Amino acid sequence: MENLIFSLNATIPIFLVMVIGYVLKNLKFVDEPFIKTLNSFNYKITLPVLLFKDISGSDFREVWDTSYVLFCFFVTLFCITATWIITSKVYHKKNLVGEFVQASYRSSAAVLGIAFIQNIYGNAGMAPLMIIGTVPLYNIAAVLILSFTAPENGSPKGFSSAALKKSVKGIITNPIILGILAGMAASLLRIEFPVIISKTISNIAVLATPLALLGLGAGFEGKKALAEIKPTLVCSFIKLLLWPALFLPLAAVMGFRTEKLVALLVMLGSPTTVSCYIMAKNMKHEGILTSSVVVTTTFFSSVTLTFWLYLLKSFQLI
Repeated sequence: MENLIFSLNATIPIFLVMVIGYVLKNLKFVDEPFIKTLNSFNYKITLPVLLFKDISGSDFREVWDTSYVLFCFFVTLFCITATWIITSKVYHKKNLVGEFVQASYRSSAAVLGIAFIQNIYGNAGMAPLMIIGTVPLYNIAAVLILSFTAPENGSPKGFSSAALKKSVKGIITNPIILGILAGMAASLLRIEFPVIISKTISNIAVLATPLALLGLGAGFEGKKALAEIKPTLVCSFIKLLLWPALFLPLAAVMGFRTEKLVALLVMLGSPTTVSCYIMAKNMKHEGILTSSVVVTTTFFSSVTLTFWLYLLKSFQLI
């Protein structure tokens, strides 16, 4: 019951902020130009600062586990690659392939992950190692996938040399990736910022999630989302149930326990992160499928996360 209450407290408020954004849009308090500006601001400023803050504040030298980080990395790489290959072959709406793939693997590792693990163990545990093994790959893969599949005149660009060059440039200049690299450098160099600087960074970082949620809710188009209900449900099933079912048993066999397993559960089975929507919109995708998956996975994750925790506890793995 305690885990259920926590899950509800962690997810329902997020869903309600999205609802507030949607209501504000329908009440004409915000309009399309404002939403576009808000999404751009989040993409270029608040999300990079949030990632910088989370990673730079992770002292992972003392708890470094190479096998665990590599496990996180290669499992994530498999999820991305397998989904992209299969979706490209079987999904007839090619202009939505990029959104489907990104929404099926990107978890709320930084936003929800640390809070979830702290609630159970009293500290961040293995969340920083999981973030290091996944978040850079999350974003690099998202830039590539969304670049190659961006709609242009109603059809995807495909794997042209021009698209490849643009993707490489996009990776080099992507503000989210720059934020991650800067955070990793600060962590490795053990840079300690003065209180004035650290509080300023925190004040900007704390804006990322609520503003992103408001933008997501305001940009949600219910009628169009209903037209994509089937891929939304399939993608949500993959995100919340399929990946945990495949890889949590493998992790247990490899000897990962307690905080490491909980961090892996967050990596594999937490809701699709709001930054998916921001990246999709800023890279010329409609974002309708992405917003639908974010809302659906956020709503149902309180049930599925509690289910997986119950199983892990039943087998005395956590």
